[in-house]
Amino acid sequence: MSEDPEPEHRSPRDVFLALVNGVAEGRWEELPELYAEHTDVVHPFHPLRAPALRTREELRAHFAPTGTGPLLIRRPANITIHETADPEVIVAEFEYRGHVAESGEEFALPGIFVLRVRDGQIVSSRDYFDHLAAARVRGGLDPLFAALHSAGETG
Repeated sequence: MSEDPEPEHRSPRDVFLALVNGVAEGRWEELPELYAEHTDVVHPFHPLRAPALRTREELRAHFAPTGTGPLLIRRPANITIHETADPEVIVAEFEYRGHVAESGEEFALPGIFVLRVRDGQIVSSRDYFDHLAAARVRGGLDPLFAALHSAGETG
């Protein structure tokens, strides 16, 4: 992300664009550096109610490639960034558009991120993402449904 301004000079818009472009380009090792050492990243619509990611190390594990599943060729599209009365906070609407390399299946994965950026780093993020569509594209619906079924039996 060397073409970006120095981290402390990045606006919330700059940080969001670095994030979605970094994901699309598979720059997994660089993405955790967009976040503060202590942060609060939640996925409120995650079907399994995944716990919040609170540290850069947890984000490093979150972004680490698993080496499983199909290769997704994607790019951010339909980006609309709403600035708020709080200069640290933006609401960004977008989608990842692309295709599955192995099958050619096209997809659009919509999302909305509510980001708080301080000193050029994400200190909190609420990531509203279509997790079911993402699981379908990755061939992961059956494991997700099994996990949901198990969670329902124990919860």
